[in-house]
Amino acid sequence: MPAERLLPSTEAKDLVGLATDLAREELAPHAAEFEEASRFPREKFRLLGKTGLLGLPYSERWGGGEVPYEVYLQVLEEIAGAWMSVGVGLSVHTMSCYALAHYGTDEQRDRWLPEMLEGNLLGAYALSETHAGSDAAALSTRARLDGGQYVVNGTKAWITHGGEADFYTTMVRTGEERVSCLLVDGATPGLSAAAPERKMGLTGSTTAQMIFDDARVDADRLIGEDGAGMRIALSSLASGRLGIAACAVGLAQAALDEAVAYAKTRSQFGKPIIEFQGLEFLLADMAAAVESSRATYLDAARRRDRGMPFQRQASIAKLVATDAAMKVTTDAVQVLGGAGYTRDFPVERYMREAKVPQIFEGTNQVQRMVIARELKK
Repeated sequence: MPAERLLPSTEAKDLVGLATDLAREELAPHAAEFEEASRFPREKFRLLGKTGLLGLPYSERWGGGEVPYEVYLQVLEEIAGAWMSVGVGLSVHTMSCYALAHYGTDEQRDRWLPEMLEGNLLGAYALSETHAGSDAAALSTRARLDGGQYVVNGTKAWITHGGEADFYTTMVRTGEERVSCLLVDGATPGLSAAAPERKMGLTGSTTAQMIFDDARVDADRLIGEDGAGMRIALSSLASGRLGIAACAVGLAQAALDEAVAYAKTRSQFGKPIIEFQGLEFLLADMAAAVESSRATYLDAARRRDRGMPFQRQASIAKLVATDAAMKVTTDAVQVLGGAGYTRDFPVERYMREAKVPQIFEGTNQVQRMVIARELKK
C-alpha cells in the first residue's frame, strides 16, 4: 500500500503516482522470478528511462526531470518497495551520473549526459577496492597519463552493475597525493569484469570486480580537475546515502504491508491474529520505524534542496533507515511465522535484501563516525 505523502505540488504528486503505478504493474510481478534466477533486469532500466524516471534530479537541459531531491527520493522509495534490485540500481545510476552532472564541463555534459538520463547508458560507480572499502583514500588503482590518454591499472571491487554497465564513474590515483575521476566507457579495451559475486540478497543486481589491465581512457574523460576525485567521491556519496535510505524505507514499507495483510487473514483461536495484542504492538513498532525513517530522509533531502549543509543528516538518514529496514523485515518474517521462512511469501527475500544496505555506501559503523565527526566541528 503506497504511503500517504505530503508532496510539494500537484506535479510531484502525479510523478510519484506514475512511479507507484509503474512499480505495481511493471516491476513487482517480475521481481521474484528475476531474483530467483539471478537475472539482471536491464530492460527495466530502459523502461525507467523512457518514462522519465531515470534522471529526475538532473537538469532538463540534458534530459533530466529537474525535480527536488525530496520528490526524487519518494519516487525511488516506490520503485524499491516493488523491487529492491531495481531501486538500488536506480540509486546507483543516479550517483554514477552525479560527477558528470555537477563537475563536468558543458561540453562533456552535452556529449554524454542525455543518453545516461534517457536510459540508453546505464552507469556504475567504481570507488571501492578490496583493501580500500571504508578507507576510500587508500585506493590503489592508478592512471598514468600517456599522451592524450590515461593508462589505468588496478581492480575495483563490489561494483553494482559490474559487467553490465555502459559507463563507470571511476576514482583513480593519478599521483601519490592525487585521486581523480574518470568517466570510463564500459567497452574500453583492457577493462573486464570478474565473475559476479554470489550474494545473500539482491541477486538480480549484478555485483562484480572490475579489472583494469592497461585500459586506455581518453584524457577528455577526466571529470573535474586532476586531483579532485576525493572531493567528487565524497560529495556523490552524501547524496547517494539518501538514495539508499529511501530504498531501505521502500523495502521496510513492503515488508510491513505484507505482514499486515497476512495478520488480517490468518486466524488462530477463532479470530485474526492481528487482534492479538502481541501482534498489534509488533506491527505498531514496525509502522513507527518506517514512518520515522521516511521523515528522517525527507528532512535531509529538504535541506539539500534548500542549499543547506546536509551531510550529517544524510548519514543519520542512511543509518536510521537501513537499521530500521533490517528490524522491520525480520519482524515481518516473525509475523508470518513458518510461512515467512518459506519462499511462498516475499518477506524472506526482503529480510535477505535488508542486510546489504547497512553495508554499502559506507557501513553504518562509518556513518556513526561521520556523524560524530560533524558533531565535533
